[in-house]
Amino acid sequence: MNGIEAKFRRWLIVATFAVAMAWVEAAVVFYLRTMINRVVPYQPEPLPAVGNFGAAELVREMATLVMLATVGMLAGSTWRSRLGYTALAFGIWDIFYYVFLKVLTGWPHTLLEWDVLFLLPLPWWGPVLAPVLISVILILWGTIATQFEHIIGGCAQNWWAILPALTGAILALYVFMADTIRAAGQGVDAVRTVLPERFNWPLFTLALTLMAMPVVDVMLKVWQARRRTVGGARLRENFQCNRTVQG
Repeated sequence: MNGIEAKFRRWLIVATFAVAMAWVEAAVVFYLRTMINRVVPYQPEPLPAVGNFGAAELVREMATLVMLATVGMLAGSTWRSRLGYTALAFGIWDIFYYVFLKVLTGWPHTLLEWDVLFLLPLPWWGPVLAPVLISVILILWGTIATQFEHIIGGCAQNWWAILPALTGAILALYVFMADTIRAAGQGVDAVRTVLPERFNWPLFTLALTLMAMPVVDVMLKVWQARRRTVGGARLRENFQCNRTVQG
């Protein structure tokens, strides 16, 4: 098995893990939302206080992130490939979570329905489409960073891509938590009962564009590396041709 086949096989294994984990996540959420009658999250008192469910959910979400990062660390051999496989796993897991939730519950009915996306450090609210778009970016970057690492080589990610991406991530977090941030000063009960009415699509679109900069960066690196490879091959061919003619 050559290096390219081995990389693709590893990509497939990570993707399979992420899909399986998405089913587990969707099943757990299906059980919880059924028990508290919140299959559709956007309704009065969306996050009711029921026993120790809240604390258990916070720990479960942290554990989920640890599991996704762990598979990335195990699959990759360099800093870029480890981050790449982590991003790949996260993106596939998030998209298939909604696919399986649809299979199990019939929800979401559309990609524009509101969902509680995360609970740390405050509840995140947004249309289903928003995290799906972020996941597409993660899958693209993760795939390019892991499958074309032999072409990119040791090239570092450019600062012009990293800084905008970090800025975009912060902006996206703000958009998701804007309503709960405003309610935070009123206490835990106010945060639990927040129902946002408008999603800030213009600011989120800007955030998404900034977060896509690392994808553009690695794509440019692959393109430039291939141009150098093709150009070098042509120079060698011309050199051999000239030597043959002169001989």
